[in-house]
Amino acid sequence: MKQAINDLQNVYVEDILKAHHLLKDVVTHTPLQKNEQLSEKYQCNVYLKREDFQVVRSFKIRGAFNKIKQLNPEAIVNGIVCASAGNHAQGVAYSCRQLKIHGKIFMPSTTPRQKVSQVELFGKEFVEIILTGDTFDDAYQKAVECSEAEKRTFIHPFDDADVIAGQGTVAVEILNDADFEIDYVVASVGGGGLISGIGTYFHAISPSTRIIGVEPEGAPALYQSRVENKVVSLDKIDKFVDGAAVKKVGNKTFLICNDVVEEVLLVPEGKVCTTILELYNENAIVAEPAGALSISSLDFLRDQIKGKNVVCVVSGGNNDIGRMQEIKERSMMYEGLQHYFIVNFPQRAGALREFLDEVLGQNDDINRFEYTKKNNKDKGPALVGIELKQKEDYEPLLQRMKKKGFYYKEVNKDSNLFHLLI
Repeated sequence: MKQAINDLQNVYVEDILKAHHLLKDVVTHTPLQKNEQLSEKYQCNVYLKREDFQVVRSFKIRGAFNKIKQLNPEAIVNGIVCASAGNHAQGVAYSCRQLKIHGKIFMPSTTPRQKVSQVELFGKEFVEIILTGDTFDDAYQKAVECSEAEKRTFIHPFDDADVIAGQGTVAVEILNDADFEIDYVVASVGGGGLISGIGTYFHAISPSTRIIGVEPEGAPALYQSRVENKVVSLDKIDKFVDGAAVKKVGNKTFLICNDVVEEVLLVPEGKVCTTILELYNENAIVAEPAGALSISSLDFLRDQIKGKNVVCVVSGGNNDIGRMQEIKERSMMYEGLQHYFIVNFPQRAGALREFLDEVLGQNDDINRFEYTKKNNKDKGPALVGIELKQKEDYEPLLQRMKKKGFYYKEVNKDSNLFHLLI
């Protein structure tokens, strides 16, 4: 009898093993590496499953190829279609070229250019890319409409049994490579395909292993669905962690996650940015935001993982170098080192010089300054960005501004004003 978490979900351990056999000559068997710096930092054994080394620099090739390879001839007569924020698109594009199938790929217009270029590279003449909407969910709707209008087979990025089984091959490799008991597996959650596949396999083969899912704080689709005990659609999301920013998880993946995922953690986007920079500077690892989610969560798991064996899935490395300035700024804001103010300078001679000499601390730097009224610089307020060397310098800075009569508004604490000006 087949082993399944729930018959309605239709994802079996045998299907994951079948996918593993089908994919063995297609995907890279990515390494499971112990990371000494993280292990020392968290007083445990941290191992990284390096899916950033994958063929398309993310795990998504596993599910996409497994699904498309098993389509019957009738299903591909008119080609296929998919929606993706980037990595699923690359997996589909690679599969289309390998299997000589035409695919239409719908992606949000906000997708980093690096990911769009990679889709073009992997798919070449076998794919057509359509950029539409601001979010994955916008692109998804257009892809579904295209599927119905052109009779193309829709390749779902996560809520499909064959896709989930393909993603589950990550777990097969982890357990095949580990010569130790695994206490925790931590993986990112977007639509839930990766964590569902991993969780299904571990639930059957290593049931004592705790599966932890991690979502960006600005897109808590699975977390909120678990709170309400049903699949919910979020009204709005922060799109920054593009590989995991979805408004709604899958119906299949939600059911599976309810059975196999021990806990879902939310990590602030700024913390993810700090992790990306640390991985690059300390380990020469280029992780995309979704790829860094699992490692970002270790601070929140510190007490329970002490002395344990922990596997973090680095789910992807498709990071656009053009985003690094934004990543640095988000990290500094999260760490309390970057602050923005609207400052009303007193209408007296030398006010700006007084601000520089007597308000700024010895180690504070102004890294942005612009008058908000270009035609009245002498009397108009200014947008001032200040970088601190340590977060403890923030309160003394505010006290000096008040003492010297510089009236200000903290832009960081006003989300509407922040998004308008920064």
